[in-house]
Amino acid sequence: MKQRIAQFAIGDVVRHKVFPFRGVIFDVDPEFANTEEWWNSIPAEVRPRKDQPFYHLLAENDETEYVAYVSEQNLEHDESQLPLRNPHVQQIFVMEQAGRYKPRMNFAH
Repeated sequence: MKQRIAQFAIGDVVRHKVFPFRGVIFDVDPEFANTEEWWNSIPAEVRPRKDQPFYHLLAENDETEYVAYVSEQNLEHDESQLPLRNPHVQQIFVMEQAGRYKPRMNFAH
């Protein structure tokens, strides 16, 4: 397995390059670790490579909040500095600075 360094870290606020949502990273998989059903549900012409980090996000768009699983190639840092409204963000993180959250020390799964 080729070693890679993830471009983003837990607590980073990111946005999707194609779809209109953003979120904070709460977990990272070094490569694809979801189901084949999920993988095959992505249209082939936009399906990302499996050999890259995938990020778990507390995500939100204009309408709702949810958890997203996104490939590194489809993310970029969110420079808006707007706070996230996903209610789970405050349970897991504290604001460290605009665009970056720090995990709460007492959080465990």
